[in-house]
Amino acid sequence: MAHIKKKLLGGLVAVALLFVIAACNSSEEGSSDDQTDNDAPDVEIDGDLEPITFSFFASDNNPDWDGMNSEVGEVILQETGVSLEGDFALGDPAERISLMAASGEYPDLVLPKGDGNLLVDAGAMVDLRPLIEEHAPNIQEVYGDYLNRMQWSENDDSIYFIGTNPVDQEYWEPGQAFWLQHDVVKELGYPEINTIDDFENAIKEYYEMYPEIDGQPTIPLTLLADDWRLLISVTNPAAWATGAPDDGEWFIDEESHEAMLRYRRPEEREYFRWLNHMNAEGLLDQESFIQQEDQYKSKIASGRVLGLIDADWSISEPQTALREDGKYERMYGVYPVTLDDSYEPRNFQSTGYLPTWGIGITVDNPDPVRAIKFLDWMASEEAQILNNWGIEDVHYQVDEDGNRYLTPEQREERLSDSNFTKRTGIEMYKAYGPHYGDGVLDSTGQPFTINRPEELREDYTEIEKEVLDAYGAEIWGDLFPDGDQFPVKPWGAAWEINWDSDSPIAVPFQRIQDTMFTRIPEAILANPEDFDDVYDRFMDEVEGHGVYEMEEQFTELIQKRVELWSE
Repeated sequence: MAHIKKKLLGGLVAVALLFVIAACNSSEEGSSDDQTDNDAPDVEIDGDLEPITFSFFASDNNPDWDGMNSEVGEVILQETGVSLEGDFALGDPAERISLMAASGEYPDLVLPKGDGNLLVDAGAMVDLRPLIEEHAPNIQEVYGDYLNRMQWSENDDSIYFIGTNPVDQEYWEPGQAFWLQHDVVKELGYPEINTIDDFENAIKEYYEMYPEIDGQPTIPLTLLADDWRLLISVTNPAAWATGAPDDGEWFIDEESHEAMLRYRRPEEREYFRWLNHMNAEGLLDQESFIQQEDQYKSKIASGRVLGLIDADWSISEPQTALREDGKYERMYGVYPVTLDDSYEPRNFQSTGYLPTWGIGITVDNPDPVRAIKFLDWMASEEAQILNNWGIEDVHYQVDEDGNRYLTPEQREERLSDSNFTKRTGIEMYKAYGPHYGDGVLDSTGQPFTINRPEELREDYTEIEKEVLDAYGAEIWGDLFPDGDQFPVKPWGAAWEINWDSDSPIAVPFQRIQDTMFTRIPEAILANPEDFDDVYDRFMDEVEGHGVYEMEEQFTELIQKRVELWSE
């Protein structure tokens, strides 16, 4: 496939993966217990295909899910005869997956994110390699050599999951970082926003000027710590702000490939000390560690939160709501904030393709051949254009030269209608199967997705363009270091590496995680004079859980991954 020349390379993919299972940017409505599909629509199936229904479980919730009852869903059903019944985890998906493994009863398809090892160990997954070789030419075309990266381990060449990350994705937006309302920087004369001190000073000065917004108390900074989201908004930023790439709970030495638990880095302690300071100064929302996701999003959508530290997919829903309400000055820009000027954010450092988290077929699937053929159809050009663009003359237009385009009204509808995905089904289904990313061209030389670097700025509001102009940038990615200046990470992303459930890593890692979920909030909320005592206790407990042995074991996994991917 041809490619558009990259403006910026690489990308922090941690979030990409949390985003990978569609609609993670939506509010939590329903649950795996009460969110059920409507009956499949009455659609005439093309050809002689027999209708079939596949159940699937996804580790991320999709509150937009409406079965096949959307405009795009009906086309998929018509073309394939396949109807999907979705079941989505809320809370810790590992609990649901552990129950599946214990019961021996599985959905037909499963997207387990980082808990696929539980299902593989239980014998729940079908080896997809022979199915792909015999029945899936489109899958082979999309993944190419990346299929070799999907080998489960150096001792097991089976492919249990095919990656649902966009293939050959080009990144032009930072993804996750520090966010400020446009009115904050405008009011203050567009100050430099490069360090946590810059970020804090802007928030503090504006807050003192405007203690209320629209008759409600202004919130200087709020965080989201609801369940696993604490990792995205509270702890992962300690890596972003200290010049480390996103490797989840790990810091990997680029030369030796030795692994370290991130929280043992002295510079990360200083980041959490800054959050402790923000709390002591009255600049941190006192509900940060008790609010649920819907409350967090509601505050943002009200327009009274000045600063955020989060991923773009996490705040996209309230951003859309602000745009929908015409509160353009209360929308957010994203800034390259670090602990101090000695660090550079690595938002655009490349991981290469990350293949491990994806979709698999279980041993309970009644027709694995039909299932792989369905996934192969989803990888076809026809399906990818449908899932990205929608239906011709309804969701997009084609000019006299055969080129797809969106009218201004169609583009604005996508940006301002919070119900767009649920109503149309566009981008609802594509993340449940193989697909190309932004920048990849189809056989006619047109992009598969609607996103193009030259058009990103067209999607911005006039206030957003004004802010960017003041900072000498065309798009937000221009404010961040280019990915070319960093080496490609030969291990991909450390958070994507699985280990067996009986691995010596498993128990200490879980104990350390449990401790972290308690101690980090405690340290942030402590009196400043008590911060080091709390953090020292955290480090003592981490050592007691066997952190050094765990790091040695994970270092071996990293080095094996590097060796496996270099073959």
